[in-house]
Amino acid sequence: MEETKIFLITYFAALLGVVPPGLVNMTVAKTCLEYGRKNGIYVAIGASIIVLFQALVAILLTKYIFDNPFIRNILLRTGLVIFIFLMIYFYMKARSDSHMKTHSKKANSNSIFKGMLVSVLNVFPIPFFVAIAAALNIGGDVEYHWSIILVFILAASLGTFTTLYFYVFSFWKIEDKTTIFTKYSNYFMAALMLVLVIITLVRIFYY
Repeated sequence: MEETKIFLITYFAALLGVVPPGLVNMTVAKTCLEYGRKNGIYVAIGASIIVLFQALVAILLTKYIFDNPFIRNILLRTGLVIFIFLMIYFYMKARSDSHMKTHSKKANSNSIFKGMLVSVLNVFPIPFFVAIAAALNIGGDVEYHWSIILVFILAASLGTFTTLYFYVFSFWKIEDKTTIFTKYSNYFMAALMLVLVIITLVRIFYY
């Protein structure tokens, strides 16, 4: 029963946590529009694989990350540097694209590695899953045996994949109405990175 409760809570928390536009889900949507639905699914699979490891790190280091401001600040500052770099990258890429390019929509397994890379660069899931793991252990009643850890990381990964697949399905269904998004997607991603930079700065100085 304990495993079922942890699975359901973690699954829905991960599912809802990826709903707001972010680096991973917007990359999935962008890939879906430019390279086709199957490549979008591959990116979602790659990102979900990395979530397994992020959730594992989170649950194993819950007490240290949750109670240690130094570690939390290190994670936030790492994310800040990454988001600034990505903001510059997407902006320069958008500036260099003077015209629309035709991309092959053949399914490419390299999209899995693209999803894994994007998910690695996205450090926000770790403190998110730390908070979930800490909440599940508020009363000190849950001991994280291997079965609990396995259930937690699987639920986190499946919840993430569910939402990412929803993004794939949604953007694929309206593909013929998304030419503006496709044309200016790199500008959109650069703007998203700027928002994440601002959020991260606020969390660093006012958290």
